[in-house]
Amino acid sequence: MERPDASVRRRLIVNADDFGRSRSINTAVIQAHRDGILTTASLMVTGAAAKEAVELARLNPRLGVGLHLTLLMGKAAVPPDQIPGLADASGNFSDNPVEVGLKYFFKPELEEQIEAEMDAQFDLFRRTGLELDHVNGHLHLHLHPVVFRLLMKHATRWGVRRIRLTRDAFWLNTRIAGGEWLYRTSHAVIFHALSLWARGEVVKRGLKHTPWVFGLLQNGRVDEAYILKLLPELPPGDAELFSHPGIIEFPCEAAALVSPAVKAAVQRLGIELIRYQDL
Repeated sequence: MERPDASVRRRLIVNADDFGRSRSINTAVIQAHRDGILTTASLMVTGAAAKEAVELARLNPRLGVGLHLTLLMGKAAVPPDQIPGLADASGNFSDNPVEVGLKYFFKPELEEQIEAEMDAQFDLFRRTGLELDHVNGHLHLHLHPVVFRLLMKHATRWGVRRIRLTRDAFWLNTRIAGGEWLYRTSHAVIFHALSLWARGEVVKRGLKHTPWVFGLLQNGRVDEAYILKLLPELPPGDAELFSHPGIIEFPCEAAALVSPAVKAAVQRLGIELIRYQDL
């Protein structure tokens, strides 16, 4: 049986992305927080169930809530006629991440529209009255060079103090998971490079982040088996494990976060569960 090393302090943020996207996700997030290991959630302020998510967050003040910037696969905060290069006439972003990434990078004339949309989403979060625990992006688009540059440009005004640098440990992942090698390898390389590139600016500005972020390479498979293998392998210091719990969307991830075996492993290994604001 694993025994905690008293000389090694390991702290873990357990986050749920897409809070506010649906009522099913909201239900799973609150269950995982109240009855499981979940400590934080990232709010989609334009999600279909965002209003309910904010109300639930107010009823659960120990849940750290951050902004899940949404610039693809979601609804815009700015009227579509003001951001025609980003959203369609119904105010919906493209569902094609590759297309979006290339368009935002190679069309500098869109930067003003991206900036306006980001500003509107931060404003919507501010109006909730919730403390901004952290900032990240849907499909990690906050690390896109254009988006990240705008984040840093307005970090003080937008109240950005803690941010996710999505850097998963590839070789550790190969020991505890299998399959989907093309997906896992490509995402490990891309986001390792983006996180290293962004880290200098994050450190210069004194923004808090965790050295490691787990869950990226699982692609919706942060299940009980994965978490039970990950916990004993956590590196010393701080880390984040993110997931997408949903009663309908990702039931295996929702179940994993309230698993008695997972909760017992966290306690047995002496892992401290924290929020970004505790860094």
